[in-house]
Amino acid sequence: MKIAVIIVRTLVGLMFLFSSVVVLFNLMPHPELKGNVKVFMEGIVASVYLMPLIKITELVCAIALLTGRYVALALVVLFPIIVNIVFYHSFLGPADLPVPIALLLGILFLAYTKRESYKPLFAAK
Repeated sequence: MKIAVIIVRTLVGLMFLFSSVVVLFNLMPHPELKGNVKVFMEGIVASVYLMPLIKITELVCAIALLTGRYVALALVVLFPIIVNIVFYHSFLGPADLPVPIALLLGILFLAYTKRESYKPLFAAK
């Protein structure tokens, strides 16, 4: 189980590291977008701050996952981002849905292994 956690944590961390570095440093050309995907991305780009904020957050969390420090916190921060990635691909680009689903399953697996860390969050006082 310990080896599986390390493998999944590393894979999820590398996925976020790669995606954030590529966008932040503009390493790849942007694909041609059409329809609702184009409208959605134009709105995000028009906000100016949103995409860099998301990618910097992903980069910090990816480093946390790869180093094995603050993993529980990184998972809490990444969860809403992953849910939005899954919804984006569900509604706007279903052909690419397997990768976000794998990412969601990976983060849910990691959260399950860290479930003891989350108990204080759900304790009624």
